[in-house]
Amino acid sequence: MSSENADAGAQAGEERVGSVWDVVVVGAGPAGASAAYAAAVAGRRVLLLEKAELPRYKTCGGGIIGPSRDALPPGFELPLRDRVHAVTFSLNGRLARTRRSKGMLFGLINRPEFDAGLVEQAQKAGAVLRTGAMVSRVEQHGPAVPDRRMVAVVLASGETVLARAVVGADGSASRIGAHVGVKLDQVDLGLEAEIPVPPTVAEDWAGRVLIDWGPMPGSYGWVFPKGDTLTVGVISARGEGSATKRYLDDFIARLGLAGFEPAISSGHLTRCRTDDSPLSRGRVLVCGDAAGLLEPWTREGISFALRSGRLAGEWAVRIAESQAAVDARRQALNYAFAIKAGLGVEMGVGRRLLAAFERRPGLFHAAITGFRPAWNMFVGIVRGSTSLAGIVRNSPVVRRVLTALDDRS
Repeated sequence: MSSENADAGAQAGEERVGSVWDVVVVGAGPAGASAAYAAAVAGRRVLLLEKAELPRYKTCGGGIIGPSRDALPPGFELPLRDRVHAVTFSLNGRLARTRRSKGMLFGLINRPEFDAGLVEQAQKAGAVLRTGAMVSRVEQHGPAVPDRRMVAVVLASGETVLARAVVGADGSASRIGAHVGVKLDQVDLGLEAEIPVPPTVAEDWAGRVLIDWGPMPGSYGWVFPKGDTLTVGVISARGEGSATKRYLDDFIARLGLAGFEPAISSGHLTRCRTDDSPLSRGRVLVCGDAAGLLEPWTREGISFALRSGRLAGEWAVRIAESQAAVDARRQALNYAFAIKAGLGVEMGVGRRLLAAFERRPGLFHAAITGFRPAWNMFVGIVRGSTSLAGIVRNSPVVRRVLTALDDRS
């Protein structure tokens, strides 16, 4: 992020101290930046609060699939580190097979660059950024709220920021999510290492990723090349911490990468919402990880963050315009309906696929490596020409297979 933009944001923030913002967004990841952009483009006064300084590291593979690309602000240039044309699939290190595509399947980014670029787009649209701003809580009643049409965002410093609508995009351990009452039913642990490698190793991986179906139910690992660095990670259900760490260590050793010192080693919990988990409370909405929105099988979250963030920003504008509580509530319900009708349906299919994959990973491996229609479905999903929900909806064969796998649970 340029110093010019930061200075402009600071100046605008100073000018508006004590004012009531139309929309305050908490968290400047992809979901928050998308929400801030959507609200600012609509001409509203938007404040984007981030507890860290930007750019900052985030544990994430960094794959940008078609739905993510399609949800980006117009004219946004992806800071791609590589373009993927081939995928090697393996079953816990065995039966490796590489499938290739003439066209690009998806792109790979580093999150610090990607997130900072999204925030800059929001600033260009008119949003004001404040970093180093830790939110301790939000209040919709009480002495901190001078008007029932406002929300008080209380910072750890003791400062109170007033808004007509608030969007919580503050990650999987969200304080705003706790205020809304978000409920979670799937928690997974992802471990990742950023491994610098010499040019000869980097060349072997250029344009190709590895996906390894892992030893624990529902687990898998990945290698994503990004120039002179390989992002290597694994994910499995929480509660299997020691086994997940062993999987990562064995995975790295099996790949011949154990001799290279990781520049960063990190971990992160991903959390999926329950079907009945709320997405709003009063004039407060949640999106992205804060709402538990991600694909349950692959745990892909960037596209869910971008899409839900944009919707949250658009509906927050409508809530900010609402004078009566009943009108604000109606708009919040409309937001929830939009999320459930789109991303919620995709999550439902993802849950069914995860349950089947946990029982029969070998079947999934055999299908995607040896059955061309399954590979074509994978290609369509990552390119964005279809979705898991769309495939199930439009393919009687897939519906029958998935139903049969459901019946074996």
